[in-house]
Amino acid sequence: MKNRNKILSLVLFVTIVVLIASCASNKGPETRPVDEIYKDAVKLYEDEDYLDARTLLELIKLQYPASQFADDAQFLLAEIHYKRDEFIMAAFHYNLLRRIYPGSEYGKICLFKAAMSHFNMSPTFDRDQDYTRKAIDAFQEFHYMYPSDSLFKESSDRIMDLRNKLAYREYFTANLYIKMESPNSSIIYFDAVINKYNDTKYYELAFVGKIDAYLIMKRYDKVRDMIYLYKSNFPKGENLPKVEKILTDISGL
Repeated sequence: MKNRNKILSLVLFVTIVVLIASCASNKGPETRPVDEIYKDAVKLYEDEDYLDARTLLELIKLQYPASQFADDAQFLLAEIHYKRDEFIMAAFHYNLLRRIYPGSEYGKICLFKAAMSHFNMSPTFDRDQDYTRKAIDAFQEFHYMYPSDSLFKESSDRIMDLRNKLAYREYFTANLYIKMESPNSSIIYFDAVINKYNDTKYYELAFVGKIDAYLIMKRYDKVRDMIYLYKSNFPKGENLPKVEKILTDISGL
C-alpha cells in the first residue's frame, strides 16, 4: 500500500512538472479563458483523444483550481482513466474529487465509480482480496449515503457478487483440507463461511461440509448437533434429504 501511494505521488509530481514546463515554453493556452480551454478539452474527450484532453484538464486544475470548471475537469480526468481501464488512477481521481470538492454535483457518481474501479480490479478468488474488500466498503458507503438512489440495486448486486467470491474462497479452502485428509482444519474455514457470509450461496453448503467433516472424524455427537442446526436454519434446504439420511445412518452409533 505504501509503495502504491508513493507511485501515485510520483505520477502526480511528474504530471505537474511537465505541465509547468509546458506552460513556461508556450504561453498560449493559459492566456485563454478557462471556459474555452474546458470546451476544447471536452471536444477532445468526446473524440476519444484522451491524452490531449488530459493535458488540458490538468492545465485547468493547475491554473484555475477555483474556477467553476475545476470539478468538471477533475471528473473528466477520472473518467478518462476509467475508460482506459486504468482503474487505480481512476479510483484515485474519483476520490480526490470528493475530497477537494465535497459539495460537487459529481460526488455521488464519483463514489459509485470509485467502487466500480475497485470492483473491476477484484481478482479471482485465489488471489489477494484487498480490492474486493475496498469495493465492498465503497458500495456500502454508497448505500449509507444514497439509500434511495437508482444505483442502489446495482450496488447491492455488486456487493453480493463480491461477498460470494469471499465466501467461496473460504469454502474452497475448507474442501481443500478435506481432500488433504485434515477435516479438523476444514472446520475452521467452514465456520468462517457460516459466521461471516450467511447471506451467500455458500452458507448452506458450509453446514453440510461441516457435517461431512465431523463424519470423517467420527464425531457423531457433533454430526447430530450440526444436523439439528442445519434443519433449524434450512427447513426446506436443498441438502435436507442428504442430512436426514446421514442422521438415519448414524442412529445407534
